Amino acid sequence: MAVHLEEQQDPAKQEALRKRNIAFRLNLLFFATFILFSVLVVNLAYLQFVRHDEMKARETSMSSFSTLIAPIRGNIFDRNEYPLAYTESTQSLFFRFEPGQDKDYIVDLAKRVADVFATYGDPDAKPITAEEVIRRMDVGFDLDKKPTKQPGLISRPRRIKEGLSQREIAYFLEHKDEMRGLEITEESIRKYDPNTIAVQLIGYLREFSTASNQTASYLERYRQPNAEYLPDEYVGFDGLELMYQDVLRGKIGRKTYPINAQGRIVGQVEIEYPEKGNNLILSIDKDVQLAAEQAIEEHLEWLRSPEGKKYNEKGTEAVAGYAVAMEVATGHVVAMASIPDYDPNVWRGGISQEEYAEIQWRIANGAIRERYADLPDEERGRHPTSLVPPGSSLKPLSVLIGLNEGLITPTERYHDTGVFVYGRDQSRVRNAGGRGYGSLNATSAIRHSSNTFMAAMIGNRLYMSSKYDNPLDVWDSYMKQFGLGVTTGSGLPGESAGDPYYYKTAETSSKQAALVFASFGQQGRYTALQLAQYATMLANRGKRLQPQFVLKITDYEGNVLEEFNEPIVLNEVDIPDKYWDAVINGMESGVSWAFEGFPYDFRRKTGTSESDVAGRRVENAVFIAFAPTENPKLAVAVVVPEGGFGAWGAAPIARKIFDAYDQKIGLADKPAGD
Repeated sequence: MAVHLEEQQDPAKQEALRKRNIAFRLNLLFFATFILFSVLVVNLAYLQFVRHDEMKARETSMSSFSTLIAPIRGNIFDRNEYPLAYTESTQSLFFRFEPGQDKDYIVDLAKRVADVFATYGDPDAKPITAEEVIRRMDVGFDLDKKPTKQPGLISRPRRIKEGLSQREIAYFLEHKDEMRGLEITEESIRKYDPNTIAVQLIGYLREFSTASNQTASYLERYRQPNAEYLPDEYVGFDGLELMYQDVLRGKIGRKTYPINAQGRIVGQVEIEYPEKGNNLILSIDKDVQLAAEQAIEEHLEWLRSPEGKKYNEKGTEAVAGYAVAMEVATGHVVAMASIPDYDPNVWRGGISQEEYAEIQWRIANGAIRERYADLPDEERGRHPTSLVPPGSSLKPLSVLIGLNEGLITPTERYHDTGVFVYGRDQSRVRNAGGRGYGSLNATSAIRHSSNTFMAAMIGNRLYMSSKYDNPLDVWDSYMKQFGLGVTTGSGLPGESAGDPYYYKTAETSSKQAALVFASFGQQGRYTALQLAQYATMLANRGKRLQPQFVLKITDYEGNVLEEFNEPIVLNEVDIPDKYWDAVINGMESGVSWAFEGFPYDFRRKTGTSESDVAGRRVENAVFIAFAPTENPKLAVAVVVPEGGFGAWGAAPIARKIFDAYDQKIGLADKPAGD
């Protein structure tokens, strides 16, 4: 023990021991460094010689990032090339992530951008708040830095505002270095004529991110996994904008950004410019269209006026009207009105819940699908939709069925007492007002609009005939051949096939009742477009034409690419001329004062159909017509739900449409206005 203590107290020995420890540690460090360096060299050699191709491919795949550039959308013109929907260039503000942008910076930037909008933007435009700015930035948090949702791709630019004012542009350019992440890009915006011309037919645009989340079957194209669209690119959402999306859109372009492994931009952008879309020249004539829209608006006011109540008491609650005018030779639609309408420019730049609530019952095209009344929630259910029974306007077809099936002959007489009794329970069918018309044949029965003739001579005889396994199938076949109960073939998104319910009536009541009531137009609800197609088929004596809305497609510079001048016949019925003569000669029912002084011989049929809505029965005004009788040029159908008598509730609208067409295009050889 003494010797050991002595060694500890010996300074020379302690120093020698310390040096040995240091030398050992240094050797250990050098050895560890050698081992690590050797591992690194081996790994580098492995990457260089064994995984060279793989790493090179990875380097290439991560070296750039592409974003799509929406093309300039084609324009939509009327038949005289008046612009109805058109594209204009605008400057838009975008936000893009950059290195060093933390939450504090982004929140401050959003607030500053909102201040710029408020100070230098259009004072009449809807203000864009800081909350809305940061939402459009799509950064995954709000102004309080609280998470909201998963942010989008880091390299994708986010549109903050389109249509920048010159003062806004100047400010952002002047302060570019202070407001990193903002960039101004030229792009196109969609505008619609402020006169709201055929807005539901033309349709509107919404952002792809919205369209791709919809469940409607006609928006399926946007849900396809290979759909190559920008999230904020505006795409056709309804009407012709959707139907001709691929024609109007053009070809997308690309911006390619060089980026590093962290996805940050490290070089200059390369641009592959998009190709402009093509234009549509429609068959719609803006003057005829505006005349149709104005005629409905003015007539709805008249129906609610004291004078309207005096002549047509049951039409005072009408709140909507629908009309379609179709050229008989080609099926080209010259006017399609769905009133009330709205200004589709409201969709541009986004729409608030309040704005949507104001227009939601006007957006749908009631001329082609079911649309509910534009009324408060507590009132809406008390009024019929745009689908109504055709009423007496179906009687020309009923008589054609009776003649063609041999149920009646053109000269056979029926004594109309004003009432027809049928069935075991002695059910009764009456004429309007219970009036009896005496001795009638097929032609005069249409002229006098006899319900009892249709019920007794056609509906009931069809039911009683022993040559049919199911007479309802015979009726249904004729309805569909004349376009009632099937879509018109127009191709318009969301078009309704109507609502024929005679089979349902046969189940709940009887086949006899179904056919009796169907014979005078009370067993199906149809659209104005279906009725216009049906009227056109009466005018051309049996050819069901596809409604066409486009005369030609041109490129953006106006060069014609495709024309649509020929009619498209969907089907044709073979009915003898003598039967057509009997029916068309009967289409001379009275139309009050509406067509007084009309300079052409024409054929028409009024309809006053009934609908049971919310426990009450209402009467709908329906009217179909074509002119001139010889060589018909135009067929028109008008539907005014809850409009009362067809002669008073719908015919005056049709008269103004015929007059407008005659003045602008001409029911004879040339426009009457020339």
